[in-house]
Amino acid sequence: MSIPTSSVEQVIPEQGAMAQPSVRPSRRRRLRFVSGGKAATGLAVVAGYLLLAVIGPWIAPYDPDARSADLLQPPSAAHWFGTTHLGQDVFSQILVGTRGVMLVGLTAGVIATVLSVLVGVTAGYLGGLADDGLSALSNVFLVIPALPLIIIVTSTVEGAGDLVVALVIGLTSWAWGARVLRAQTLSLRRRDYVEAARATGEHTWRIIGFEILPNLTAIIASGFVGTVIFAVMSEITLAFIGISSVSSWNWGTILFWAQSQQALAQGAWWWFVPAGLAIALLGTALALINFGIDEFVSPRLRSAGRSRIRTADGRTVRMRVGFTPVLAPRPASPAAPGQRKEAGR
Repeated sequence: MSIPTSSVEQVIPEQGAMAQPSVRPSRRRRLRFVSGGKAATGLAVVAGYLLLAVIGPWIAPYDPDARSADLLQPPSAAHWFGTTHLGQDVFSQILVGTRGVMLVGLTAGVIATVLSVLVGVTAGYLGGLADDGLSALSNVFLVIPALPLIIIVTSTVEGAGDLVVALVIGLTSWAWGARVLRAQTLSLRRRDYVEAARATGEHTWRIIGFEILPNLTAIIASGFVGTVIFAVMSEITLAFIGISSVSSWNWGTILFWAQSQQALAQGAWWWFVPAGLAIALLGTALALINFGIDEFVSPRLRSAGRSRIRTADGRTVRMRVGFTPVLAPRPASPAAPGQRKEAGR
């Protein structure tokens, strides 16, 4: 896009026109992260799921295992999400199953995040033999296939529940985050403020805790969200293929019974659609939180769409990410006939 330099005008209230486009200053807020629509929406949805995980078994209208004479009934006032082939209430199963999904996701996310911070930041800051040893340990765990290992553990351990699955996922999902944190710590440990803190005699734990970790908050949060997504999908996948216990309810267990009883062939869409929508909504909420973290960290993404320029014809152009206006040079005025002869000589 080409815009004449003489027609570019910056839209800044109470400051007049400027020749260069810049971002309009926004009000400083205490909670900039939640001020974004994506992050606020994702956090609200996740908070709703956490609330259901806590009170779900108490507010469930029926026992999820209780059978009734209403076999394969569509959604109605008595059964909001319909019933199964045994007359079980699908809505109650989803409410009760939310606790297991959130428990596995959050527990695995916390374990993997703590391990990745301990290993990655320690290796990046200390360097030397400690870095070599911790990097080798990370490489070993990086190539361990998590899902087959979970299948083996849950198949061999009797009574393996949600905590066992969360523990295995957390212990096998920290290596990639540790490598990312190590790389970032290597670039931060030679910064001027870290060198100044080291020169003043600050303890190593204080330098790491107050100088380095605050600059890694966004990466740590993004890794935590990614691990939660992976843990939730792994838990649902294990239940869907029948590896984990089908006696404890979660969304994967609902899909397992719906698939084994040919719910799709019988036209019982209400048996599997609510569980699928619950999974999709949770994944979308976690993805929105991740996008919000990216926008919070990156000034380029945070200021996208806030800078405007006004052209000579009165149109306002909104500056977006990846869009760089090219200012066309002012056209030269036509020379007089006498000047043309001088130029020809």
